[in-house]
Amino acid sequence: MKPLRIALTKGRLEDSTVNLFEKIGYDCSAVRNKGRKLILPVGDGLEVVLAKAADVITYVQYGVCDLGVVGKDTILNQGGNFYEVLDLGFGRCRFALAGPKGGSFFSGYSAKTIATKYPGVARNYFESKAMDVRIIKIEGSVELAPLLGLADAIVDIVETGTTLKENGLEVIDTICDVSARLIVNAASMKLRKTEIEALTDRMEQFVC
Repeated sequence: MKPLRIALTKGRLEDSTVNLFEKIGYDCSAVRNKGRKLILPVGDGLEVVLAKAADVITYVQYGVCDLGVVGKDTILNQGGNFYEVLDLGFGRCRFALAGPKGGSFFSGYSAKTIATKYPGVARNYFESKAMDVRIIKIEGSVELAPLLGLADAIVDIVETGTTLKENGLEVIDTICDVSARLIVNAASMKLRKTEIEALTDRMEQFVC
């Protein structure tokens, strides 16, 4: 039988997932010494695919990977048809609304302009508050937008808040907490249920 294939988000989530795999007894030497390879064996019966966060969801949704590890931020922003089965406990941060320090974002009647890399998350948040806002998608340092007068506030991922403070911004409201999640393809969950449950049970034992 072909190995279970799991897509990992490159970078810090990849490193944390590999650490977790090693704790449960997988040989991750091929991933540790990957060079430019993007598909790598991890012990018996498991194969790792390294990808960007948004692509992890795409690969799992379309069934070319059985499982994936991706941040809840990407799931919230992108959505998709898959099962979210386990909070892995690492990659912790939060989505927050932030604006100029000492400002009064929620006052006044004029429509606000929001800059963000995550328009889906921002849209859902403001819809839940019945607020009409204009959302501008930014690819780079979103903190620049209020400083340049492009936006009244930003929606972004916040870890320590240091970058906000250094740019004269502060958290106005926490939208939701974020961490790495294990997702599973819907068809794989039916066809390879025993294998997938065995893997998730082993992973769950070492989740913080």
